[in-house]
Amino acid sequence: MGRLALALVGLAVLASASLVVGVGDLDLRGLVTGGADAETLRLLAVSRIPRTVAVILAGASMGIAAVIMQMLFRNRFVEPTTSGGAEAASLGLLAVALLAPDLPVMGKMLVAALFSLAGTALFLLLVDRLPVRSTLIVPLLGIMLGKVIEAVTTFFAYRYDLLQSLAAWTNGDFSGVLRGRYELLWVAAALTALAYLAADRFTVAGLGESFTTNLGLNYRRIVTLGLAVVSLVTAATVVTVGTVPFLGLIVANLVSMLAGDNLRRSMPWIALAGAAFLLASDILGRLVRFPYEVPVGTVVGVVGSGIFLVLLLGRRARFG
Repeated sequence: MGRLALALVGLAVLASASLVVGVGDLDLRGLVTGGADAETLRLLAVSRIPRTVAVILAGASMGIAAVIMQMLFRNRFVEPTTSGGAEAASLGLLAVALLAPDLPVMGKMLVAALFSLAGTALFLLLVDRLPVRSTLIVPLLGIMLGKVIEAVTTFFAYRYDLLQSLAAWTNGDFSGVLRGRYELLWVAAALTALAYLAADRFTVAGLGESFTTNLGLNYRRIVTLGLAVVSLVTAATVVTVGTVPFLGLIVANLVSMLAGDNLRRSMPWIALAGAAFLLASDILGRLVRFPYEVPVGTVVGVVGSGIFLVLLLGRRARFG
């Protein structure tokens, strides 16, 4: 059995575990024999299956968004949550809540995407103005920018009594995912498929503007496409389940160590790894304080921050 087949089997095992883990009782024997009661089928259809699908879509799309940013910025530690993009999307959702609370979900995603794109563009402008584009300084600049945007968002949320809504946008949580409340993530999945079609162009763009131009490609058009995909994926995820920090950074770095920088080859592995890692984190969050639930954003944040520090220190040790 090939490695990809094994990875798919592992993802299927995690997905199956996600379906049966939870406070609600499932008639497992009935599911196996085909005689499950109506309540079990309803629980699966309304809650467990949508939640599992949402975790898989979010994990895969966030991993792809991270690797696109890393290629375009030519920095291993850049992703939406370390560049201000996720925080800017939350600011966009706050603006919608204040100015157009009745806007449809798709409209909210588009506004959040525009704010995320603006935040990423500001980050790109600041990076271009750095006297030395150090591997470590760039993500730290992005984290600082994100915290400034987060502070502005928190101020207005406090001023207009929207701190509870802000908490939902800034901490990833799948507990509220039900049928009819996660379908926006299929848009993120479609965008990741679009990104895969342009994988070779992103790989070339990662080699620099001069190299890309010499090959007859429009560098700025590729960057614009990549940032648009990243912003829309980030917005769809934040609108649906909130922010999940460090996920894409961890997955993209670990996969690149094994599969290299050819996005055509590595993207499927990044999508699988992102989905598997987020599924495992979500299951852990449901079990660690059962029957209570720890938000998946907290679990990924704790694990991800540790891995992020290991990667940072390892890169510093190699490059002095």
